[in-house]
Amino acid sequence: SALGLIAAATLVVSELAWRFATAPGLLLGDEAAPAGAHWSFLLRNALIGLIAGGLALRYFYVSGQWRRNVEAEARARVRALQARIRPHFLFNSMNTIAMLTRRDPAAAERAVLDIADLFRANLSESRARIPLTDEIGIAQTYQRVEALRLGDRLRVDWQLDALPAGLQVPALLLQPLLENAIYHGIETLAGGGTIVVTGRRRTDGYEITIENPFAAPGGAVRGSGDRIGLDSVRERLQLAFPGRASVSATASDGLFRVTLQLPLTTDEGTGDG
Repeated sequence: SALGLIAAATLVVSELAWRFATAPGLLLGDEAAPAGAHWSFLLRNALIGLIAGGLALRYFYVSGQWRRNVEAEARARVRALQARIRPHFLFNSMNTIAMLTRRDPAAAERAVLDIADLFRANLSESRARIPLTDEIGIAQTYQRVEALRLGDRLRVDWQLDALPAGLQVPALLLQPLLENAIYHGIETLAGGGTIVVTGRRRTDGYEITIENPFAAPGGAVRGSGDRIGLDSVRERLQLAFPGRASVSATASDGLFRVTLQLPLTTDEGTGDG
């Protein structure tokens, strides 16, 4: 049907061009057109239009298939990476709940509900983006669960008021980074520490920074799992904002910092976070 439309449009334009060219006093003046030239002109242009249109349609089809395949592979990588993040959190959470069951049944029940909310968020992550306030809620639910285990050792300073509450971000953007900050940072310090989550508006978009202290010498972070969380977030941003968002990480002076660069969007809402 697309090729038929291309051929029809080409014939209409060609016919108009022919009539313009053969009208008295115009391009061909009063010279009579050779016999058969009219149909030859129309058919030749229609054939050229069909060839060019077919090549263009083929290009768009192949390009679309390639893009869908790339996105499917990226989603599969995200799911695989996220699956590798969860086990130690689930193991620690189950131990915490087991300890709370006798000592504080109400706290144990709240922890179970919070964990259920976290896994519900994971199951519903098929949505491309969610409001920033919802994403913060997921991360703070995770924080509550970890606080049951770490107590006063875990402190999180949320400084995201500069960002619009309706800013659309990929689901599970902050939680994996908060998990990294706790597992590779706070847990390595006997006295714990404070994770600072900061957001600010930039001329070309938004910036979110997650900063945590760590105890490992020489700028190293405990284990290699931090790369899993970063790769997961990087994949999510690439899916949501192809080529328009980035993730960077630095470690210096006992602080590990992850910086997210998000583009301006047209669906960010008007409220403030």
